Amino acid sequence: MTTSVAKRGTILRVWAIVFLFIALKAAGNLSLAWGMKHFPQTMSANPIPYIQAMFNPFVALGVLALILALLMRMALLSLADLSYVLPVTAIGYVIAAFMGKTFLSETVSGQRWLGTVLIFAGAALVGSTSHSTTSIQGASVQAE
Repeated sequence: MTTSVAKRGTILRVWAIVFLFIALKAAGNLSLAWGMKHFPQTMSANPIPYIQAMFNPFVALGVLALILALLMRMALLSLADLSYVLPVTAIGYVIAAFMGKTFLSETVSGQRWLGTVLIFAGAALVGSTSHSTTSIQGASVQAE
């Protein structure tokens, strides 16, 4: 396998995991917010309502999706630089604002939309750079 083919495969894998991470995080946060907004009790310092909330299917699904998103982030960090992963995955905040407005009927002010546009611009700028500037230690050992 040539180096350029291997590099292209890694780039495709990184982007596939980025999209999966963003989708899982957006779906998880939406489901968690939906479940908590429809939970009959307000949360307090008492841990019992939190445990009860976990039995709400939307909350449980949200927690599961967020756990899977964490695993995807771990995979991303094994393939790409932290300084690349965090800004590129910040696009999820843009999706969260849109989903909050669309599905949860939240009011998103002009200031929030402006902040969202700035996040999108930053993520696009970082996304146009190389995903890795360092060699992965132990990569030669794994390849053997």
